[in-house]
Amino acid sequence: MNQQHGDERSRIRAAMDRLLAGQPTSSNGSLTAVALAAEAGVHRMALQKRHADLKEAFYARVRAETHQTPEVERRLRKEVVRLKEALGESRAAEAESRRRAEQVVLAAAVLILRKSTDQDQTVPENVIFLRPFRD
Repeated sequence: MNQQHGDERSRIRAAMDRLLAGQPTSSNGSLTAVALAAEAGVHRMALQKRHADLKEAFYARVRAETHQTPEVERRLRKEVVRLKEALGESRAAEAESRRRAEQVVLAAAVLILRKSTDQDQTVPENVIFLRPFRD
């Protein structure tokens, strides 16, 4: 580990302590990885890539010390709920479409069968033909 890497890690640890104590100096004080990176003075991607263990340790401390779920996790949980609801609605719509398709196929089969067996039958008044009727 080089000197810069070690310096970043110590700044991230100090930033964790400040954020959890509610004493931010250079961020908005939210308990997120973005605020942690800003508080530590490191690029957000450096925190995500090189110091992912510290980011996870921060979220673990947020859960343990504040007894709250990190904002990122709350947003993801809400999104999961929304997506599950959307999936349920989509499946219901698909089932309804399948049911209607089956009804159309059955109706077409009945009409074809009637046409082939009942050539002499009169047509009810409420039936509108799409093509001219030929006797």
